[in-house]
Amino acid sequence: MPAVKTRTRILATMALASASWTGPAVAQLKPEPLVGSDLPEKPGPHWMWVNDVVFHHMADGKAFLVDGDAGTMRGMLSTGFGFNGVVVPRNRSAILSPEVYFSRGTRGTRTDVVTVYDPRKLAPVAEIGIPPKRGSHMPMTASAALTDDDRFLVIYNFTPAQTVSVVDVKTRKFVGEIDIAGCALVYPTGPRSFFSLCGDGTALTVRLDDAGKAAGKARTAKLFDAVKDPVTEKGVRRGDTWYFVSFTGDVVPLQTTGGTIKAGARWSLLDAADRKASWRPGGMQHLSLHAASGRLYSLMHKGGEYSHKDPGTEVWVYDLSNRKRQSRFALEAPATSINITQDANPVLFAIFIGAGKVDVYDPKGGKLLRSIAEIGFTPTTLVSY
Repeated sequence: MPAVKTRTRILATMALASASWTGPAVAQLKPEPLVGSDLPEKPGPHWMWVNDVVFHHMADGKAFLVDGDAGTMRGMLSTGFGFNGVVVPRNRSAILSPEVYFSRGTRGTRTDVVTVYDPRKLAPVAEIGIPPKRGSHMPMTASAALTDDDRFLVIYNFTPAQTVSVVDVKTRKFVGEIDIAGCALVYPTGPRSFFSLCGDGTALTVRLDDAGKAAGKARTAKLFDAVKDPVTEKGVRRGDTWYFVSFTGDVVPLQTTGGTIKAGARWSLLDAADRKASWRPGGMQHLSLHAASGRLYSLMHKGGEYSHKDPGTEVWVYDLSNRKRQSRFALEAPATSINITQDANPVLFAIFIGAGKVDVYDPKGGKLLRSIAEIGFTPTTLVSY
């Protein structure tokens, strides 16, 4: 009881002292207005989207737009749970982002949408509801893609049933779901077609009608040995040919003319000396292709069997016309993803999933031009803008 009385007297004394001390007058600060500016109507030739799954707090994915010339971030999108990546139409009329949200943040009712963002304001202008099935996996460049005329967005689902959701970008409506059992991801081949890679080394071709419904499906012949030397899913495209690389470094061209797919002649990124030194391709996005010059860029590292996810320490450059390596250069820091811009004087972007920065290189000599710091937490893949 005495301790209670003593404590009461102390508190009363403190309150009285606080009330009697007025202190110096403090001027009321005026609130600062929020201001913003639209992006230019025409993006710079060296702008790039950096997707971030944010492994530290996966409910809050991000996409960052960076300027490789200025070395700055131009804008950011908040993109939901387990984010894979944005999809950019050829005419840049919008930014499309397949997103997942839960009513309680990390739990509760799941809602999947394709959010349509204004390309200059980077503000959401529409949401298109899709089935709550979008594949939640390590981010991959082929998780979603547009048909060649930008009309239909196809999105890979995994529940673990494997299907593809189709969204009509023009009408902004979900139009249907296509079964692709045993196959995964989406690789466009024309204005109304795409294919998926299958676990037995074949591919499933899908043809759409003008309403976005499946008008035909067919399995190809075996394109690669999925047991002895499987290809990674990280393909790059030039014209009617998709280029994939096997775990051991063989290039597997898949030609997609006439609505069919056939494997072209295989060739290797490695010679005997490279193999002896244990060089291999690897990373999350280990290939990039400059379409006009026919130059193929590959992240390379020294590693053993099944090291295909390891970061690269060098970039090797190949001429697709003669299938020969033209040059190689060491990276200033290891990278898990690369992407080259498509202009006449391109730059190459490189990121590492464990570092929140972007490195920009001159692909001709391999010089590090600049680094852009504080870009995300766990950057995963790069999308040209």
